[in-house]
Amino acid sequence: MARVLILGNAGLDLGLGLPRLPQRGETLLGHGTTRAPGGKGLNQAVTAARSGAQVMFRAPVGQDPEGDWIADVLAGEGFVGLDLPRLPHPTDFSILMTLPDGESCIASAGPCAAALAPEDAAGFAAAATPGDVLLLQGNLTRAATEAALVAGADCGARTVLNPAPLWWEARPLLPLCRVVVVNRVEAEAITGQTDPRAAAAWMQDAGAGLVLVTLGAEGCLAAAEDGVRFHPAVPVTAVDTTGCGDTFCGVLAAMLADGRDLNAAVSDAQRAASLTARRPGAYAALPSRDEMGVLHAGRGSK
Repeated sequence: MARVLILGNAGLDLGLGLPRLPQRGETLLGHGTTRAPGGKGLNQAVTAARSGAQVMFRAPVGQDPEGDWIADVLAGEGFVGLDLPRLPHPTDFSILMTLPDGESCIASAGPCAAALAPEDAAGFAAAATPGDVLLLQGNLTRAATEAALVAGADCGARTVLNPAPLWWEARPLLPLCRVVVVNRVEAEAITGQTDPRAAAAWMQDAGAGLVLVTLGAEGCLAAAEDGVRFHPAVPVTAVDTTGCGDTFCGVLAAMLADGRDLNAAVSDAQRAASLTARRPGAYAALPSRDEMGVLHAGRGSK
């Protein structure tokens, strides 16, 4: 059975509900504070594992109590391989600000993710075998991300990149990607195209294989060589959209590793993301193993 290899970040999520975003220089009182493990890499790895995939996950954390806590939590997630290098930096963290309509804004600090060396990233990806899925995000440096994508592709892995957060130029890495997953904002930032279809076409012209542009409540665009297919969203009243993209990516990778076709993989990924949107938080809102089992069996509610 093909595996899912996920290389990325793991950190601490501090959640805060806000009535609106603060203005420049303003102090704004929030509510509903939360503390949970998080990070795009961690969320995607947990979701993929709960989907039944054989997941190998690597992410650097600090030599601090936060790193210890994250390691303890992840030990119970059923990974077939878990590697959390301890680096002499504070463990990465994010502040998740949720607005009344469920939309979220995130500010992050990632000293551990940024310190992962390219040779370490390549060494992890080199463990892939043909048919495995290698999933990365944008938290590592571009050099480390490129090294991993090259090593994974050389091993015959299906390389998947979710290049968020965008803090380096993603275009040069697109030819190394079998699949690229971006949201509408990221698609425009990478390509300069305001229309998602045009942005997807631009990324394909730049060398990407399959391009998925998630559109939130509007659904998802899947652009391949044979054209663009629109996948409608699962109707849901969103409580908090934090983590929906990570759920989508983790389930997508798991389904591709399981041999599902693209339409089935995207459908399951969207349905799982809709479950996350109905609950507050990120890690706490990720679908459980039982929910994933029901969803993949085709009995999940729409």
